[in-house]
Amino acid sequence: MTDVPYEDWRARAAGLVPHTGHHIDGAFQDGPETTPVVAPRDGRTIAHVASAGTAQVDGAVAAARRAFDTGPWPRLAPAERKAALLRWADLVERDRETLALLVSLEMGKPITDAYGIELRALIGCLRWYAEAADKQLDESPRGSASSLALVTREPVGVVGAVVPWNFPLTMAAWKIAPALATGCTVVLKPAEESPLSALHLAALGTEAGLPPGVFNVVNGPGEVAGRALGEHPGVDVLAFTGSTEVGRHFLRYAAASNLKRVWLELGGKSPNIILPDAPDLDAAADTAAWGIFFNAGEMCSAPSRLLVHRSVADRVLDRIVARAESLRVGDPLDPATEMGPLVSTAHQARVMEHIEAARASGARLRAGGGVDGRFLAPTVFDQVKPEMRVAREEIFGPVLAVLEFDDLDEAVTLANDTEYGLAAAVWTSDLSTAHRVSRALRAGTVWVNCYEEGDMSVPFGGVKQSGHGRDKSLHALDKYTDLKTTWIEL
Repeated sequence: MTDVPYEDWRARAAGLVPHTGHHIDGAFQDGPETTPVVAPRDGRTIAHVASAGTAQVDGAVAAARRAFDTGPWPRLAPAERKAALLRWADLVERDRETLALLVSLEMGKPITDAYGIELRALIGCLRWYAEAADKQLDESPRGSASSLALVTREPVGVVGAVVPWNFPLTMAAWKIAPALATGCTVVLKPAEESPLSALHLAALGTEAGLPPGVFNVVNGPGEVAGRALGEHPGVDVLAFTGSTEVGRHFLRYAAASNLKRVWLELGGKSPNIILPDAPDLDAAADTAAWGIFFNAGEMCSAPSRLLVHRSVADRVLDRIVARAESLRVGDPLDPATEMGPLVSTAHQARVMEHIEAARASGARLRAGGGVDGRFLAPTVFDQVKPEMRVAREEIFGPVLAVLEFDDLDEAVTLANDTEYGLAAAVWTSDLSTAHRVSRALRAGTVWVNCYEEGDMSVPFGGVKQSGHGRDKSLHALDKYTDLKTTWIEL
C-alpha cells in the first residue's frame, strides 16, 4: 500500500482535474449535456462529465466498428496485442495513485482498498489476458485422408460493456481485457456515479498505443446510453454487470434489435454456512464480518446471509457484533478508514428502507442500523426468518441477516432458498461434508473455509437469476469469440 498520508490525499483531491469528455476514436469529446459526479464522502461535485445521448453512442459504436472492420487491431499478431496490453498495464501501474484517488472520490471506497485491491485487480487482469492473447490454439480435427478440417477461434466484433460503480475498474477490466485480447473492439459505459476512473483508464490505453476506436468510453445514464448500446445493431455482444432488474432490460434490448448475445453477471444473496466443526470458529466469524462489511457491503457476492448452526450461533454472532461495533467508518481518503460511505444518499435511503423493513418484520437488530450524516453503521440482524425481505432481497449494503439451523440438510435447503445463485461458502473440517455441500449448493462459486478467495485463473459468475456466462479465466474468452469451421477437400 502507498504510504501517502491523509493530509496529502486530501490535498491531491482538492487539486484534481479529471478527464470529463467521452473518449471516442482515440480522443476526448465534449457533449451538449453534462452530469455532475458527486463525492459520497462529503457531497461535493467533483466534476461535470459529458452525458451521452444516442448520437454519442452511435459515434462510439461507429468508431469501434471501423476499428474492427478495417483497422489493424483484429489483424495484429496476438503477440502484438499482448505487447500493447502489457504497456497499458505498465501505465496503470505508473498512475496507480491517481486512479485509486479517482475511485475513492467517485464511489467512496477507502483509499487503502482502492489502491491495494481495486488497482491490483485491474493491473493483474490486464497482464493476465495480455499473456493469454498469444496462447490460444485453433484445432484441426482428424478427418479423412482426402480432407482437412480447421476450427478457428475468431473475434466476435464490437463489444458493448456496461459496468457498475462498486468496483468500477475491476468490473471493467473483466470485460475489456479478454475482449481486446481476442481482437474485439470495445465501447464501455461506466456507471453514472463512477465515470472518472474509466476515462483516465481510456487515456492510458491511447498512450499505450491502442489504435483509435479500439477502446471507447461513453458516459451517461443507463436508461439512455446503456439502452442505446443494448439496442444498437452495430454491437455484436453486450457484457453487463449490475442488478437483475437491469439485466432483464438488456435481454429485451437484444431481442428487439439484432439478437446480440448478452452476458449477465447480476445480483446475489449469498449464503455463508458455518458448521460446528469449522476448523476455526473465530476465523469463520471474522471472515463473515469482513465479507459483509468490505466495500460497505456494496458487492454482489457479499455473504449477506449467515447460516450458522444453533449450537455455535451465540459465539459466532457475538464476535461479528463486536467486529461491527469496532469497525472504523469514516472518510475514504483516510488510510485508516475500514469502511467508507455508501455511493450516494439515494442508495443510502434504499438501504435504510430495508433496515426499517427488517425491524418491522420482527428481525432483531444486534448492531448498527443508524446513520451519521453520510455514513451508515455496519448492521447485523438475527432472529431472521427465511420469508423476511432481509433474507430474500439483495440490499447491497453493510447489512447481515443471520439465520440459525439444526442440521446439514436444513442448512442446504435454506442456502438454496433464493432466486439468486452467485456465490456461497461452507465452513467445516470434514472433507466429505465439504464435497457434498459444495455439490448441493446452487451457486457459481463455492468457497470452503474461506470467502472471496481466488485468482484470475478461475471463472466467476452465477446461475439462476444471478446471470450466466463467466468473467475471469480462459473461459471468459469464449464470450468474445466465435468458432469457425473450414472444411477443405484435398
